[in-house]
Amino acid sequence: MAIKSKIEWTEITWNPVTGCAKISPACKNCYAEKFACRLQKMGNPRYKKGFSLTLHHDLLEAPLKWKKPRLIFVNSMSDLFHEDVPFDFIKKVFEVMEKASQHTFQILTKRSSRLLEISQSLNWPENVWQGVSIENQDYLYRANNLIQIPAKVRFISFEPLIGPIENIILDKIHWVIVGGESGPGARPLKADWVRSILKYCKNQRTPFFFKQWGGTQKHKNGRMLDNKTWDEYPISI
Repeated sequence: MAIKSKIEWTEITWNPVTGCAKISPACKNCYAEKFACRLQKMGNPRYKKGFSLTLHHDLLEAPLKWKKPRLIFVNSMSDLFHEDVPFDFIKKVFEVMEKASQHTFQILTKRSSRLLEISQSLNWPENVWQGVSIENQDYLYRANNLIQIPAKVRFISFEPLIGPIENIILDKIHWVIVGGESGPGARPLKADWVRSILKYCKNQRTPFFFKQWGGTQKHKNGRMLDNKTWDEYPISI
């Protein structure tokens, strides 16, 4: 089942895996966890176990049925490279993405070490974009793992950005997304943090996408930075 997404940088989501576990500060106010628990209370059969990791084998081939080319965010409700997702299942996801060549698939992970560990055992079709999430300076190492991945498009999502980040090297990165945290308890996003990342992108000619300021009522804060909306994408799109 394709679900139209409100995430600004994609079109639809595909969740052959749901559920996850917190591994870093960015996970504190996880939107996916809150949404999964809400769906569990509503009796949604895919969330009988709430936010516990669940593989949905019956959804694996769903993208093959969607004829219109789309930008597809893979596992918006999980992390494909979670340690409890079997390698064989990950391989099947990649096989489907390769077959569904009319689409562009966007994958994000915080588990860059496992991504790197198994990356050479996967076939990387040109329509698969691989990204990592980085929330502050302590997790910039995820970018170092990412640049070793043989994906045609490699990208970083600095979201939720909860601290300043310096010394960003982007020569092997094709796209950067920045966004603030949203919802109850959202931690503040400082404009100087965003402007600093934008400067790195400009200097290194890396496309920049500013997703949102966030906050408890994100719609009130919008997504303009210095009177401009930043909606840049990798050149290959």
